[in-house]
Amino acid sequence: MHSFPYLLSWLFVAIALIVFLTAGLRLPAFFALLSISCILGIAMGMSADDLIGHIRDGFGNIMKSLGILIVLGTTLGSLLEHNGSIAVLAGFIVRKIGRKFIVLSMNIIGLVVGMPIFCDSGFIILSNLNKSIYEKSGISPYITSVSLATGLLSVHCLIPPHPGASAAASLLHVDFGEILLVGLLLAIPASLTGYFWAVYAGRKTRMKESKMPGHDWEVPGQQHVSLLMALLPILVPVLLMAIRSFMTLEKNSDSPWANSIRVMGDPLAALSIGILLAILSYRRKDLTNIKKVLSEGAEKSGGILVIIGAGGSFGAILGAMHLGEAFSGSLPLERMGILFPFLITSLLKTAQGSSTVAIITAASLVNPLLPALHLDSDHGRLLCVLSMGAGSMILSHANDAYFWVIARFSDLDTRPMFKFYSLATLFMGTVVFGLVWLLSLWLLH
Repeated sequence: MHSFPYLLSWLFVAIALIVFLTAGLRLPAFFALLSISCILGIAMGMSADDLIGHIRDGFGNIMKSLGILIVLGTTLGSLLEHNGSIAVLAGFIVRKIGRKFIVLSMNIIGLVVGMPIFCDSGFIILSNLNKSIYEKSGISPYITSVSLATGLLSVHCLIPPHPGASAAASLLHVDFGEILLVGLLLAIPASLTGYFWAVYAGRKTRMKESKMPGHDWEVPGQQHVSLLMALLPILVPVLLMAIRSFMTLEKNSDSPWANSIRVMGDPLAALSIGILLAILSYRRKDLTNIKKVLSEGAEKSGGILVIIGAGGSFGAILGAMHLGEAFSGSLPLERMGILFPFLITSLLKTAQGSSTVAIITAASLVNPLLPALHLDSDHGRLLCVLSMGAGSMILSHANDAYFWVIARFSDLDTRPMFKFYSLATLFMGTVVFGLVWLLSLWLLH
């Protein structure tokens, strides 16, 4: 076993290389993580057979537990996008909340729409609604855009089937139903933090003169889906996974009812049910497009899957380095607890930009350290994933692709984006971590 200074030095080298290759050279995250896995393996003196074996095992294990889930989640998002469900949900929320609270409605739309759809895709889909809102209301586009963007980001960083939270939950063996339910509860204050900051930061912003006053604000596109059919594909999988996690099935483990709940609440089955419900909402004349939409969903998931797989390989190499034993004997990790995964994820997110890469990399780093951090329990692992989710919000700026999606699709200048959006993500992550810390006082003591 190598000395602690040697392991620590190579760990810092690995983090620096991740930042340099992904943020500096713009190398795809898959090749960056795979290359660094090889470099670490060689530095640890692994034989070629052992190195290749760890990379294969790490990639295969994470794909076995997560691959189908990511494909199903991405496909569900594509179906809801194409059949008009997103437009229906957005229009309903805007009408019900009304003109007086239109900025809050944008935040709620982001929170709801962001559950099945990735934040960048969701913002692009809703950008026409956002533009219509700020033109007709006269409110600054910075306020409405950041309110929408932070709503989307809050669920993207905290709940499955989003890739970062899903990968972290899989690597740390956290129940998907638990992380979904608790993560959603934490996403609400995170989203509202973004809303309040957008309003506060824009309080002196000069309002645009309203060009088209009125309440007829809708998302362009198909809107034949009923509100119920737009909601069911989102709510049913969430409820099934939550019920499976929190119902006590031991007493009636052999009953048909309990077995049905266990099967339907499995993430793969729950998302499959969501997909079937989304398909049922399509009109007969639109059924010919389903094959195209399903293919699109599968193709979109490909890029995410290879990153997650490379993260699994990286984690396998780190596990073979026996970091837990080295760190527990040399650093007071037990005093840091959930602060350690939060800081590591925040550092990675701020340095290289991608929330997904940050939380997957952090999960790989933290997993072998769980016993030393006193987080090697069901509650500890859950809190660790939530802490990393909070860290993956901090700090979005010019190296984050989502930062540019918001700016370009809302015609916003870069400099004010730092004040409005970057600071919003800082406050969001801090608030969520504070809540996770309070939760840890209850669950871990």
